Amino acid sequence: MKYIFLLFTGFIFAQQAQNVDFKSVSGQLSLNSKEKTISGAVDFQFEVLKDCDTISLDAKNMEFSNVKINDKEVIIQNNNKQLKLISHFEKGQNRLTFNYKTKPKQALYFVDIENDEVQIWTQGQGRYTSNWFPSFDDVNEKLIFNLGISFDKEYQVVSNGLLKEKKEEGNLIHWQYKMERPMSSYLLMLAIGKFDKKEFKSKSKIPLEYYYEPKDSNRFEPTYRYSKRIFDFMEKEIGVKYPWQINRQIPVRDFLYAGMENTTTTLFATRYVVDSIGFCDRNYTNVDAHELAHHWFGDLITAESSTHHWLQEGFATYFALLAEKDIYGEDYFYSKLYDTAQQIKFASRTDTIPVLNAKASSLTFYEKGAWALFVLHESIGDKAFKKAIKTYLNKYAYKTVNTQNFFDEIRKISDFDLEKFQKTWLESTAFDTPTANALLSRNKTIEKRLEIDKLKKMPLNEKADILKTALESNVYRSVKEAVVDQLENEKYEAKKELLLLALETNGIQVRQNVAETLTKIPEDFRINYETLLDDKSYQTQEIALYWLWRNFPNHRKEYLDKSKKWVGFNDYNLRTLWLSLALSTTNYTSDPESLINELIAFSSTKYEATTRQNALEKLIAFKIINDQVLSNLVGATTHHMWQFSKFGRDTIRLLLKNPEMRASFNRILPNLNPDEQFQLERLLKE
Repeated sequence: MKYIFLLFTGFIFAQQAQNVDFKSVSGQLSLNSKEKTISGAVDFQFEVLKDCDTISLDAKNMEFSNVKINDKEVIIQNNNKQLKLISHFEKGQNRLTFNYKTKPKQALYFVDIENDEVQIWTQGQGRYTSNWFPSFDDVNEKLIFNLGISFDKEYQVVSNGLLKEKKEEGNLIHWQYKMERPMSSYLLMLAIGKFDKKEFKSKSKIPLEYYYEPKDSNRFEPTYRYSKRIFDFMEKEIGVKYPWQINRQIPVRDFLYAGMENTTTTLFATRYVVDSIGFCDRNYTNVDAHELAHHWFGDLITAESSTHHWLQEGFATYFALLAEKDIYGEDYFYSKLYDTAQQIKFASRTDTIPVLNAKASSLTFYEKGAWALFVLHESIGDKAFKKAIKTYLNKYAYKTVNTQNFFDEIRKISDFDLEKFQKTWLESTAFDTPTANALLSRNKTIEKRLEIDKLKKMPLNEKADILKTALESNVYRSVKEAVVDQLENEKYEAKKELLLLALETNGIQVRQNVAETLTKIPEDFRINYETLLDDKSYQTQEIALYWLWRNFPNHRKEYLDKSKKWVGFNDYNLRTLWLSLALSTTNYTSDPESLINELIAFSSTKYEATTRQNALEKLIAFKIINDQVLSNLVGATTHHMWQFSKFGRDTIRLLLKNPEMRASFNRILPNLNPDEQFQLERLLKE
């Protein structure tokens, strides 16, 4: 039934698009962060192409007033999903105005942070903008958006386009943003917070604004290390000038995904706000490049339906990889392609949905889509590929596209067999390994990697010399990591020499692989393994500290003394680990209460979901559980990040198997807020 409804609504929108063309919209908005509401006055300009009697806007759970067309009141129907306007609409230009108010259930998030401050941000992809702004869930309806927002003058407010005016009105500032070109509604955005920013200009003179929270000023350089370089690379590589007026990047708290390519303004998760040590483990480079590529592939030209979603995600993934190749080199580029090929091959055993299917997985749309483009690029040559990309973007600028539109541009400059290509890469779920390996083998690192991977099932004594030679050579790190992976299940005595060689490579990722794969550490390897504690990697330090603490009880005090001041990433991974280990070490601390309170505080709403989950996992694993911990765990179940709320529910289900824990949850129930009570009562009844 749902499928029929979707087809029906799709048909209604297609029909409306034939009758009506929405050109632009201006919204003057105000937000109430206490009530978590948004309200405003909205002004649409539209053209009736054919006489009709009904026009619809998508609008979830909104109240409307003063609804007028050309300054005359109009009959409306509001079913809490759509606003329908009923009149006799004749051909010509029209104006629709109204006021609205809503408390969005999703897509606009109010994130409370300490000192009664707040961050507010939106997430519109797939069809969610209509939860906070009356708009169009159909991507094919593109219009020019101009938002004005009034908010507390202590805050920065950002929306799409250029800031045209900033006017103080008592305790508020009104920010007026203006776009010049049309876009799909899912790309509309708002971000409000206490941010600082630094401004740059691209080679082509596009303004670049990079935002950060004042507390993260010392993380600015590593976070945005390659941002300007990526921007300049994309314009050159794509061959079409950046199609918008400005480019901004803003990290926001508790963001749902890695990043989102809202037109002119990418929002991204704060986990990518890193210092120079954190940069080695996780950095913003790939996400930055991916979301920027979407400003052409997705924002400028938009896939007309989910079936052609690879035209956005496959393209953004591939062009991000090309940007990384420019920064990190060919070995990195080919190694990443090799790794994703392995993932796709493994997934294809159970994943039976191909690229050209609306229900394809993220791995298929993103990584297999990128692989398809790599094959196409290599097959027709760089010159032809770039020419086709350029004509495709220019021809369909500010419109929607399908796969055949792209192929039409390829056909004009190449006689490459696109039918066979489509069957192999876009319609088949199998992975064309022979073609992939032939292309990958052009890189010497991958040649070596393929050689090493062929040795997987061979006994260690027969391949030890080859593995040793690889570790001693100056081959790219991914080959050495593959060597360490093969050692994981071998007997210690047989692999000791190779592990020592791996540590001596001084490559952070290779050494991290040793830390991860050697969890039972023999005494005669202890001093060698301890060197990992000094690596410039928060991830390696976390792994090494934990396994050393587990393996060598007599040395726990020295490990804890050494790591006492460690903090780690901005999710406090090292600090929360240290607190849990210190509390679990007999006679280590004379004041366990203060450490317990600190660890519990990390699980509270003062912190982001990743920090809270880190702390809760450690509190529960080390059995440091009191009523406050249980309350904080129930709090997780009401969080807007599904990953964190699922963790909360799953962990409570496990704890409820213990009768004492069940009694404790029942005891705290009356002290919880209504949303938390609702979630816990459901879990208690399961």
